[in-house]
Amino acid sequence: MQIRLASVMVDDQDKALQFYTAVLGLVKNKDTLMGTFRWLTGSSPDGAKGVELVLEPMAFLPAQTYQKALFTAGIPATAFPTSNVNAEYGRLKALGVHFRGEPKSIGAITAVLFEDTCGNLINLVQPAA
Repeated sequence: MQIRLASVMVDDQDKALQFYTAVLGLVKNKDTLMGTFRWLTGSSPDGAKGVELVLEPMAFLPAQTYQKALFTAGIPATAFPTSNVNAEYGRLKALGVHFRGEPKSIGAITAVLFEDTCGNLINLVQPAA
């Protein structure tokens, strides 16, 4: 068994595509019209081959409620590992990404939360060496 897809719910697929590609640096993989929404995926040029992030349209009311509850509670929708959290934090902050604090050591990781402009918190994480 393999995990090839992970999803984040987004309030606007165009806005999400712009943020996840132009700001975070993902590469768009698939962009296929499926009814009123799109099958929209991207991947990290530095990530595992074949793994894609689905920018999932949030048209289902319970999903909207769940996303808002996570955001309000400060719970990340997902985490993105990096080998240098401080450098990535600086790069993204210079691009205007809104962080909730600064990188902080939390046991076996150093982490910091940022907002993805689409209603999600993302945890930027560097595992301890």
